[in-house]
Amino acid sequence: KLCRDPGLCAEVAVTAQKRLGVDAAIVFSDILLALEPLGFRLEYPPGGPKILNPVHRPSCLKRLHEADPEALAFIAEAVRLTREALPKDIPLIGFSGAPFTLAAYAIEGGSSRNFQKTKAFMYRHPQAWNELLGMLSRALIGLLKAQAASGAKALQLFDSWVGCLGPADYRTHVLPHTRRVIRALLKGVPVIHF
Repeated sequence: KLCRDPGLCAEVAVTAQKRLGVDAAIVFSDILLALEPLGFRLEYPPGGPKILNPVHRPSCLKRLHEADPEALAFIAEAVRLTREALPKDIPLIGFSGAPFTLAAYAIEGGSSRNFQKTKAFMYRHPQAWNELLGMLSRALIGLLKAQAASGAKALQLFDSWVGCLGPADYRTHVLPHTRRVIRALLKGVPVIHF
């Protein structure tokens, strides 16, 4: 609920920046929100987020759809309100999850220690894998561009789970999608790939 209230998101981000005394703020949001406009159902029970309709096989992609750019307008509004509330000399960082990490949540249905389902899907169904990551990439481009247009001075792409892959698998199955996202973003807005 907090992530969907732009005013509260701005308050959290500004308060954190002031209390910590850091030289930048980051918008308060959650990376998994980007999955909902594609057709994923998300819950936050105790123990961590859950995807109620994960992708188990290629046919599951038929129930997904391209993201409506307005579906996450509350995040852009949170960026705008946060930017207005911050001191002018404090930059604001926007962010999203990266295609791989979001795909892993979508396939695993939640957190994972070994990402077996994700890797199996990636290896066994490369065409469906690329279709899923392509859909995620397009949604992320829209989300990140909206944050930059609303006042984010830099953008961070979180790929916190991609470390489960070796370099060759990363280059083959993930890097093309990550590059597509980064290259499509607004020129002059720095991108941090984490």
